[in-house]
Amino acid sequence: MSLFASIPSPSDGVLHIGPLAIHAYGLMIALGVVAAVWLCGRRMEAAGVGTRDDMSAIAMWAVAAGVLGARLYYVITDKSQPWKEPGRWLKVWEGGLGIPGGLLAGVLVGVWAIKRRGLSVPGVLTAAAPAIPLAQAIGRIGNWWNQELYGRATDLPWALRIDVGNLPGGGPSQQYPSGTTFHPTFLYEVVWNLVLCALLIVIGKRVRLRPGRLLALYVSGYFAGRFWIEGLRIDAAQSGGGLRLNQWVSLVVVVLAVAYLLIDRARHRGEPVVAADDDESDRDESDDEAMDDEAMDDEAMDDEAMDDASMDDASMDDADEPADEPADEPADDELVEDAEIAADDDDITAEMDRNLPASADADGDGYVPEDE
Repeated sequence: MSLFASIPSPSDGVLHIGPLAIHAYGLMIALGVVAAVWLCGRRMEAAGVGTRDDMSAIAMWAVAAGVLGARLYYVITDKSQPWKEPGRWLKVWEGGLGIPGGLLAGVLVGVWAIKRRGLSVPGVLTAAAPAIPLAQAIGRIGNWWNQELYGRATDLPWALRIDVGNLPGGGPSQQYPSGTTFHPTFLYEVVWNLVLCALLIVIGKRVRLRPGRLLALYVSGYFAGRFWIEGLRIDAAQSGGGLRLNQWVSLVVVVLAVAYLLIDRARHRGEPVVAADDDESDRDESDDEAMDDEAMDDEAMDDEAMDDASMDDASMDDADEPADEPADEPADDELVEDAEIAADDDDITAEMDRNLPASADADGDGYVPEDE
């Protein structure tokens, strides 16, 4: 006995809450955006590249651009040629969003919004990589509410039941009689995106990748899954060369993403991996060091200027002071007094010479006769 006979589809794609009617397709997209902004904001704060408020501000621009880009891609490429009917262009609630166009427009405008806030582009994109498939997984449930974009007929236990009015061609046919069940391609993509989201989170924690590589892994992983899921779908689509248009787009994007990873790896082989937040920190530290050096240079110049000023002041003080005066010369009275003292000394000496006896004679008897 099978666990599931089949997966039922909602009878109505509109939720009625009193007088309020909410289109489930739009609600799923909105819930996906909320979940993605929450996850990306947490990862930005954990990586130190921004805050949740930063992510909310960026999402306002990126999500709006993504919805417009996705709708434009659908209007231009869908086989029903909605571009010929302007009245259908804005009816997003009826379905019709092309993910390739949404990703392209959302990422480009998101990069602009990131730069506008002065944040690290590689850092924010790395934080957003797992959040994007989370939003896609929740948004894809809207296809279930609208009973659209299912795959080929199957009798697998998880096959999807479709109302008669939503069968291919608008009703039962010989190929698809009433009661036919189909591949729930929306469910496949939901599971694929959730697994991809989890893998990207694990890889980001356990493997040190260069900034930008995690987003490239998301792109290659998502479009690889989209290639085989798209091959199961039976809704009308542009095709050529045995592949649907979105398969060709997926193939090209996967090749470009893988080529980027290989080229980036070859260019930076052997180099130490620097995370985006570390790179920003290094730049900040370099800026701080440059500012410190500049401040030290300014301080040295100020000190030198002060020294020069001090020397100039000292020179001016020396110029203002009078020259050293010569030593005071002795007065005339002092000279006269000194001369009198010297004369008195000479008189005393002469008097002493007259009173002394004559020197002893050569006989040495000690007596010297007086002069006659």
